[in-house]
Amino acid sequence: MEGLSTKRVVRDKWKIKKWYEVLAPESFGSISLGSVPSDDPDKLIGRVLETTLYDITGDVTQVHVKLYFQIIKVEGNTAYTRFKGHELARDYMRSLVRRKSSKIQGIFDIQTKDGYVLRITIVVLTSYRCKTSQKRAIRRAMREYIVQKASELTLDELIHEILKGTVSNEISERARKIYPVRRVEVYKTKLLMIPTPEGPKPAVVISPIQLKRATS
Repeated sequence: MEGLSTKRVVRDKWKIKKWYEVLAPESFGSISLGSVPSDDPDKLIGRVLETTLYDITGDVTQVHVKLYFQIIKVEGNTAYTRFKGHELARDYMRSLVRRKSSKIQGIFDIQTKDGYVLRITIVVLTSYRCKTSQKRAIRRAMREYIVQKASELTLDELIHEILKGTVSNEISERARKIYPVRRVEVYKTKLLMIPTPEGPKPAVVISPIQLKRATS
């Protein structure tokens, strides 16, 4: 009897759940990211969905680019998201590494023209093994370029420049003036701060339920 009661409770929970369609931000065409179930729309706020750039563009060569979107509001049966970050698949990055060459990684916090703060990780792979001084010079060139680039573009513009390879190509051109470069990849981005009328605030999404628990 106890087993039947437990099964009934589980079925009843699923009965009261509704399905909500999750949409990508307008800058990604507001395409559907799928549907998620919930018995309370407030519980969806803050949830992060992972997809790939291939799922959005249909270009199979972009299947290694993982995208993260976070639900920020729910209206009716539709959940709306904000870009949270991206990351290249680790297997893909490992496939790029070669012996007798150097891997130069730079992690920078940058601010866009419209006030968003991102942490960005850039990887430069050289054709041959380079000296420490050359690594420092390439890392400095990366920083100078990405800080300036971000200040000239909105968040949406910058993300699309990253995803279509423009940022990697431009960094590659600058790095090659220092040492022969084989590949440049923007390995990861993460949204840190968002602009608000009161000033920049951490890009943390708190659901009404979490807020209620924290204040009770």
